[in-house]
Amino acid sequence: MSKIRILVAEDEKLVAKDIDNMLQGLGYEVLGVVARGEDAVARAGQAKPDLILMDIVLKGEVDGIQAAEKIWEAWYIPVIYLTAYADDRTLERAKLTGPFGYILKPFDERELQTTIEMAFYKAGMDRKLREREEWLSTVLRSIGDGVIATDEAGRVTFMNAVAEKLTGWTHEEASSQSLDRVFSCGGLSTAGENRRPVEAVLDSKSGPSVPIEHTTSPIRGARAADRGRVLVFRDISGRKRTEEELRESWTRLQKALAGTVEAMALTIEMRDPYTAGHQRRVGRLSCAIAQDLGLPQSQIEGLRVAGEIHDVGKIYVPAEILSKPGRLNELETSIIWTHAQVGFDILRNIDFPWPIAQIIFQHHERLDGTGYPAGLKDGRIMLEARILAVADVIEAISSHRPYRPSFGLDRALEEVRDHAGQLYDSDVVDACLRLFEERRFAFE
Repeated sequence: MSKIRILVAEDEKLVAKDIDNMLQGLGYEVLGVVARGEDAVARAGQAKPDLILMDIVLKGEVDGIQAAEKIWEAWYIPVIYLTAYADDRTLERAKLTGPFGYILKPFDERELQTTIEMAFYKAGMDRKLREREEWLSTVLRSIGDGVIATDEAGRVTFMNAVAEKLTGWTHEEASSQSLDRVFSCGGLSTAGENRRPVEAVLDSKSGPSVPIEHTTSPIRGARAADRGRVLVFRDISGRKRTEEELRESWTRLQKALAGTVEAMALTIEMRDPYTAGHQRRVGRLSCAIAQDLGLPQSQIEGLRVAGEIHDVGKIYVPAEILSKPGRLNELETSIIWTHAQVGFDILRNIDFPWPIAQIIFQHHERLDGTGYPAGLKDGRIMLEARILAVADVIEAISSHRPYRPSFGLDRALEEVRDHAGQLYDSDVVDACLRLFEERRFAFE
């Protein structure tokens, strides 16, 4: 272990010599002995000793207390005062410089050694703490978020450059001010703990308000007592602008999608005037059933889109078959049955937010496997397709067709009621029946 390096500042030669001998006898390295305060400051700057034994009364214009203050401010070198005087005024002056020890003359080796070792240990701990604080301060000042720290009374003790910029307060102006005054968010309280980001609008002292998000954490002291709080916040103006742009873009896409779906539905209805409005009515009933079943809104919206274009595949069917006034023969029926597959083929490469192509492909499937085009059974049919199937049957039976008059709503409800669990999903049928029986739905 290296020796503790000590500088002695003593203006009495005999006392200085005695201290020099005593220190070397105790195993310390003496870097020199000076008699003037000015020399003590100069020598400390050159040699950078680990510790200084400083007589309060020195020769020259600078006394020991003044020299100790200059040395500490410049190099953080700990000082132990040596003096034969112990009056109150001298003690008060000495206290202001934060000495690491105070020895009254005369003293013995044991007292000197104990004081030096304690002062050296305390100085080492203080140095580590100071380095840690400087490191932490540098980190806090360099990060991109605003940081404000307070004491237990809620008064500001620290704020970094980002916090200064966002609040409009300088560190000097904010020091000892109430946090609620410096960090003003329209009455939003910053008391307590909030580790999850909270959005707010910060009222800047020197500029426009700024949208931010912030967290608040307590500073824990001994026995878990709160010693203050740390507030971390960031400007989210850029994120807000991006979110708004995304919302506007999404709105435009929704309008474009709605326009495309409407155009497709209109195209089909222009070729088949007898079923004009059929797809729209099926879409409305499908959405009502889905709402009764408690499906999420996004799934309901997908059903609406699927319902409004579920017969898009009929574009492939010749117009004379679609509008034929009599019953269809076997060949004509087989052509009609292709519309689910054709609809799937038309839509499968369109990147809808929902599985529209699959819903349309399956909307004529039945639970017992007797449907078309794939003969799917219960577990393989999507819920949306099951809902669309019931709505399609209800609307078709209760509406006029080229080859027959309307059978009426009661006949349509009887059809799905009688075949619930066999052809149609029982839960879907129950929801459909509730809508009509409780008069919560009616076709236009």
